[in-house]
This record gives sequence, structure tokens and C-alpha cells, in this order.
Amino acid sequence: MNREPGYLCRRARVDPLKFAVTFGRMRPDIWVEAAQVAERLGFDSIWLPEHLVLPLAMAGSPYAGAEHPPVPPTTQLFDAASMLSFVAARTSTIRLGTYVYLLGLRHPFISARAFATLDWLSGGRAVIGAGAGWLAAEWEAVGIDPSTRGARLDEAIEVCRRLWTEPTISHTGPHFPFAEVAFEPKPVQHPIPIFIGGESAPALRRAGRLGDGWIGMAHTPQTAGTMVATIRGHMAEAGRSDAPFEVTVGGECSSDDDVAAWERAGVDRLIVSPWERSKEALGAMEAFAQKFMGDRE
Repeated sequence: MNREPGYLCRRARVDPLKFAVTFGRMRPDIWVEAAQVAERLGFDSIWLPEHLVLPLAMAGSPYAGAEHPPVPPTTQLFDAASMLSFVAARTSTIRLGTYVYLLGLRHPFISARAFATLDWLSGGRAVIGAGAGWLAAEWEAVGIDPSTRGARLDEAIEVCRRLWTEPTISHTGPHFPFAEVAFEPKPVQHPIPIFIGGESAPALRRAGRLGDGWIGMAHTPQTAGTMVATIRGHMAEAGRSDAPFEVTVGGECSSDDDVAAWERAGVDRLIVSPWERSKEALGAMEAFAQKFMGDRE
């Protein structure tokens, strides 16, 4: 039996590998044009990184062995749902996602309202990549114990989904209790898909238990395949083996062999950024699409 990474997640594939791009590798002043170009070229989606605030004194890093946080505290940050709603008004078909949004950092009323609005305005194109986050100081800055962030995320996911699909709801959870409320309008999607972000063991368990998908950072087909196999195991333990589920990761693609390797690893969507500088991004997207996104079975 073949036991190479990803063997557990191989399955009959109906659709070819989808390609996406991220706003995180471009200057904000070209985001709208980039989204329009990506849509015209046939990219599946475009993804916006998200933080609420970046403290000057940071601790920790999402990358193993890194001595300093990879995000400068002066990085320009935008409200994710507002920015994506603006992009939605200038596009028609491309999906609009977060990479990733700290869903547990806000009350679910705030997040559910913001993304329901985005989904309504965009005609059902919103996707939420949601994670517990790596930057403890960001949670401390808003007065929340960072050790609770996983539990808060789990609870926020439950509440948002209920707000988006049930006529009225009340909730008795430890972090976001509230008496019965109504929530209208509902989003176009019932509910908006939530892809779980994160590379840690708890994040992969969460993806298997609760996610409509998993969204990972920079990977190779081998590293992605290993994580997807782990997630599929968690899905089986949760009785969700047959649940719809999409795998999205960042990575490189330079040949048809790479495309096949990503598909064998169980990846459904690859976020690519084949450029070094923002001024090269639009041309690089064009060249990538010509090479990999022609007529494909």
C-alpha cells in the first residue's frame, strides 16, 4: 500500500485544481484592479489577510524558527468585510475570502453581521478563513485572555452559523451568552462557508470537527498532504468523512507535474503569488493564467 504523504485524502476529483491569489503580496492601491484582473483571467478567489491591531511589542511567530514576528506593526490594516465589500462592488464572480480572520476576537454579532452584509452584497461570494491567531499580544491589547482564543473561536463559529440560518436564537455559552434575538437579512449562502486556518494540532482537529474546509499557509505538496491526511482522520473520528470539505493552501506551481502533485495531496485550491514586487503582480497573474488556466478537464 502506498503510504506517501496524502494517501488518506486522495479521492475521485470532479473539478481540477483551483487557483487563487492573495492581497497580502500587493500594495493596497492596486487591490481593486488586481481583483478585476484575477476575475477576468479565471482565478477562483482572492484572499485578504486580517488583524485587528498590531502591538509594537510582539511575541511569537507563525513560522518555526523565526526570531521576529513577520508582520511589521506599521503594516496597513483594513476592516476585512468592508474592504471585501468594496471589491465585491467592482467585481462579479470572483470569491472573496479572509486569510485568516480572528473570529473569536469579536462578539459573533459583529462578525456575523459584517460577513452577512458582504455575502448579500456580493451575491453569495464570501468565504471566511478563520483562525485562533498566533499573536497573543493582539488579544491582550483588547483585554482578552489569549489562552481562551481557541474556545472563543469554536463558540463564535457555532453562533455565527446559527445566526445565519435560524429564524431566532439564544445562546448560553461561556463567552458569548445572550437572550433570544432575530438576525436579518440572512446571507445568500446558508451558511457562509468557514475554512479553519492554522497549522497546530488543535487547529487541524478544529478543521476536522467544525470546518467547511482548511486554509493553510505556505506549503509543498508533501507538507500539505501530511496535514490533509491528519485532518481527514479527525473528520472520520467526528463522523464527518462524507461532509463537503475544501482544502486551500499557499504554494508554488511551475509545471504540470506540480499541479498533479497538489491534486494528489488532496489540495482543492492553491493560493499563488508568482511575483516579487507589487508592480509585477498583474503581469505575473496574466502569465500564470496563460500557462496553467487554459482549457482543463
